[in-house]
Amino acid sequence: MGADRTGARVGGPEPQREKKKLNRSFALMTALGVLLALAGLVGLVYTAVATLTSMFLFGWLLLIGGVVGLLQAVQWRRSNYFWLAVVVAAINLAAGFVILRRPEASAEALTMFAALLFLTGGVFRLVGALVVRGANFGLAVVQGAFGILLGFLILSNWPGNSLYVIGTFFSLALLFDGLSLVAMGMGSRRILGLVREDGAPAAADAGAAAGDGAGEADVKRRTEDQE
Repeated sequence: MGADRTGARVGGPEPQREKKKLNRSFALMTALGVLLALAGLVGLVYTAVATLTSMFLFGWLLLIGGVVGLLQAVQWRRSNYFWLAVVVAAINLAAGFVILRRPEASAEALTMFAALLFLTGGVFRLVGALVVRGANFGLAVVQGAFGILLGFLILSNWPGNSLYVIGTFFSLALLFDGLSLVAMGMGSRRILGLVREDGAPAAADAGAAAGDGAGEADVKRRTEDQE
């Protein structure tokens, strides 16, 4: 009876349905990862198109965020955060409108901002590594030097490279995100397959162990009765 209950509990219809749902979810995750990776590869080939696409996407996101901020400001019109919400929403709307009207100039500004960000981040990381000299001293020095070098490389060709830098970064982000999703989906499906294959043997082993324990108890009881 114990073995039957264990087998019903492991191989019943409910766990099988849950495993199928998980399997479909992991398959969708893998498919999404493949699509993102393909989009990243296409963006690396057509970096100018990827840059303009990212600019339009960023502009529309700012416009949508500004509209949502205005709606929230209307809801908070009696609170102390009303004017702050209105100012933030107006800035988002203005920035989104400018990016959609002048995507090339916006790409130049964002490229300059990215270069300055790499430079300042690299300098702070390098100085911090030289001052602290912790366990990851070599890695921090390499990261800081790489950030400074990347910032100088971007600034040396600015603004001519503004149509390629943002698109390259955007495409690389899509590619790495897609590869991570593919790895997570395939690894999760593999783990789920191992659990499905090991369920029945585990139930059989549990039933055999229960039967052996019951047999030993019967032998002991009969020995005591004979004595």
